[in-house]
Amino acid sequence: MNYDELALQLHKDHKGKITTKLRDESKLDKTKLSAYYTPGVAAVSKAIAEDESLLSTYTWTNNLVAVISDGSAVLGLGDIGPKGSMPVMEGKALLFKHFANIDSVPIILDVHTPDEIVAAVKAIAPSFGAINLEDIAAPKCFEVEERLKAELDIPVFHDDQHGTAVVVLAGLINAMKVVGKDLKSTKVVTIGAGAAGTAIMKLLHTYGVGSIVAVDSKGIIGDSRSDLNDEKKALLEYLDTSRTGSLDDAISGADIFIGVSKPGLLTGEMVAKMADKPVVFALSNPVPEIMPDVAKQAGVAVLATGRSDFANQVNNAIAFPGIFRGALDNGVQKITDDHKIAAAEVIASLIDAPTADEIIPSVFDERLVPSIAAVIV
Repeated sequence: MNYDELALQLHKDHKGKITTKLRDESKLDKTKLSAYYTPGVAAVSKAIAEDESLLSTYTWTNNLVAVISDGSAVLGLGDIGPKGSMPVMEGKALLFKHFANIDSVPIILDVHTPDEIVAAVKAIAPSFGAINLEDIAAPKCFEVEERLKAELDIPVFHDDQHGTAVVVLAGLINAMKVVGKDLKSTKVVTIGAGAAGTAIMKLLHTYGVGSIVAVDSKGIIGDSRSDLNDEKKALLEYLDTSRTGSLDDAISGADIFIGVSKPGLLTGEMVAKMADKPVVFALSNPVPEIMPDVAKQAGVAVLATGRSDFANQVNNAIAFPGIFRGALDNGVQKITDDHKIAAAEVIASLIDAPTADEIIPSVFDERLVPSIAAVIV
């Protein structure tokens, strides 16, 4: 099937993917109009003005998320600008509504510095119950999220970072059951230190994984490097910095490889240097760091990718609808590492007997949203 042609046609036919509808769909008569609008609505506005905590009681903010992007890191397309990002933001809104019945509004910002993005989001934040940051390039995405989390009293979540990290952790928990290893005692090698890679490393470290070696385009990230930017220097506290060299050096003896970088970086020869029963999460999309046929020939015990046509798809949509559903329903103001770990453990628990080809639930598993939401408290 030619998905490019189908996508263009469907978007044209429906003029996008989302719309709004009335919550009260019964007939709008004079009495209701007078209550929902003037003069009755003034009583509601006065109540909220006197007690701002009533905003979510009387308005749709109890179920409303802003999906925000500046278009600087859209899918695998890169910096295509705000307008080019709108179909993807609409797609996120579709996922929110379909999987968790959450209303959301795509907001594309034609500003690009952290100061500008933070100011814009803070200005509109009173209209929403939560903020989902999307497709904002690293490293500015880190600063934007941290500042907004500190300055707003509603949840702020950069899904490119944390949604990916949650699903990766869930998959690894189950992959270790398949290969008979303790995740906290494994040696992990990651390649790619952007938004997703950074969040994965931090969450694995928080979970208790003691040996994480990170690799970028110039080799192993360590304190002996003089070319590290501030974001990579900040990563050092989460990493095993005793190693030096290239990916080929780092991979020797590793139990787990996690790639969030570029196609073709992991070879069969590298896999052969890994520990017994190696686990590979090759998440570059649409072409992974190693293709499944090559990985299997090289002896990979469990393989995950970002693609839906291979087993074990790492898909953010497995995690974020339930996380936001729980945050909105339970009045959570900050989504913490404890929330992320709890979500990962719940996701993993939905696979009763993990196998090499089933370590991650399907995004269509109807248990996901209520199960995750229950632990976001």
